[in-house]
Amino acid sequence: MNAHRRRPLESHRLAATLVAVLIAGMLLPAPALAQVIRSAAGAAPADIQATVDQFRTDLGTLNTNTAGSFGSGRREINWDGVPDSLSAPNNLPADFFNVNSPRGVVFSTPGTGFQVSANAANPTSTPIEFGNIDPSYTAIFEAFSPQRLFTPLGSNILDATFFVAGSSTAATVKGFGAVFTDVDLANTTTIQLFDASNNSLGTFVAPAVAGAETLSSWVHRLQPTSFGECVSPTAMGRSQPA
Repeated sequence: MNAHRRRPLESHRLAATLVAVLIAGMLLPAPALAQVIRSAAGAAPADIQATVDQFRTDLGTLNTNTAGSFGSGRREINWDGVPDSLSAPNNLPADFFNVNSPRGVVFSTPGTGFQVSANAANPTSTPIEFGNIDPSYTAIFEAFSPQRLFTPLGSNILDATFFVAGSSTAATVKGFGAVFTDVDLANTTTIQLFDASNNSLGTFVAPAVAGAETLSSWVHRLQPTSFGECVSPTAMGRSQPA
């Protein structure tokens, strides 16, 4: 796992910035695979919605959250599918989206775990948008698809490894997308992709404006590094997956 160099923090904005980094690879006739990156940034979900929807179209029909491989189409992770019992102030199991709700992904981090933010109506009256970690976060972060957010704890590095959903069989995917919230610092929120042999396919920066790039091969593992700084009561101005 690559080391992440910490950067000075700048004053945070009250209005969240939502950034989508969407990487799709579509199988084309020989001799090559062709890939495209779709990206967008804005102050509200509507500003990036068209880009997210186009990426969904690129990948195909939304599959059901059941075990096994469909061979085509796409799966999505919606943090609102996490129950209150596994949301803030509680931690999320690293394999929740391969065991409890099969999407074929398992998380890891050099930090202390993972957390999904609380819903506005929850049995423990936990503040939304990680207000349980720092009360100011409720004015900083915004969810792309309400209401929950997701973050690693104690680190700004997250690894996601893909499996045939509901199993321990390693798998590759031909596309991956993420939406980040409150991206304050340029060139600090990134996604690094790896193939099945753990070779890096490149590192892609969450942009401030729309753009496009290319890369090659299929994705087995990815490592979003960001969040500017890790979530904690003393660090301000991070970005989090929305």
